[in-house]
Amino acid sequence: MVRLAVTVGDPRGIGPEVVGKALEQPLDADIRMIGSWERGPKGHGAGSRWSELQAGGIAGRDIEEAAKLALAGEVDAIVTGPVHKHALHAAGYRYPGVTEFLAHLDVPVAMMLATDKLRVVLVTTHLPLRDVAAALTTERVVQAGRITAEALRRWWGIAAPRLAVCALNPHAGEGGLFGDEDDRVLRPAAAMLGAAGPLPADTVFVKALRGEFDAVLAPYHDVGMTAVKVAGFGSGVNVTLGLPFIRTAPDHGTALDIAGSGKADARSMRAALDLAVRLASRR
Repeated sequence: MVRLAVTVGDPRGIGPEVVGKALEQPLDADIRMIGSWERGPKGHGAGSRWSELQAGGIAGRDIEEAAKLALAGEVDAIVTGPVHKHALHAAGYRYPGVTEFLAHLDVPVAMMLATDKLRVVLVTTHLPLRDVAAALTTERVVQAGRITAEALRRWWGIAAPRLAVCALNPHAGEGGLFGDEDDRVLRPAAAMLGAAGPLPADTVFVKALRGEFDAVLAPYHDVGMTAVKVAGFGSGVNVTLGLPFIRTAPDHGTALDIAGSGKADARSMRAALDLAVRLASRR
């Protein structure tokens, strides 16, 4: 039986609701819930009894506890509910997101977004678009690709992963007409990885959806996230690759505007729980 640690995320948001809904159907796992919350309008959203600082502290400490359990071998995987990045910052957890938060364990990590049709790994994550080109190095792409290939072999059971590199510029730079990063940075990385590309963003995800690739390395956040959400909105899962344990999460945020209303869609949280169980079982 797989052992999971599940956090509900920011207690003001929809995390408590989607976790509760997702667990209404049986799950082949022993579950350790982390965090306490009130279910109902008084606990959530703008009327929450928690301040942003308090909510960020609760969410951050819950993630730390889950990670400690996984590192100690007391659980096989962790599933984290949606967090509010501003609240985490207010509480002193000054990371762009949970993936970067977990990277402080001093291991190289990569963020994968996965549906049953498409897997995308972000080479850069939460950066302003103006900073992406400077942050995108051959070494960074290669590191993300190697982490991805190892995870696909170890967790998904794919013996020879087929990777593709998504281009940064329109038409993969068109021989330098629209930028040189694709030829100067991405093409050498693809060659080192034995990956296809760089392929233009308007074609690479179509090819992946047709089954030509096991994962696509996306150069920046929105190009990868958009592809995944179009491919499977509401069923996507965030997977942190490279950790010594499995971590999954739903692909949405805290939705403070509807928290406590009963309207939240729990499909992505359920998909995160199911994927954590499947990956842990394969280990």
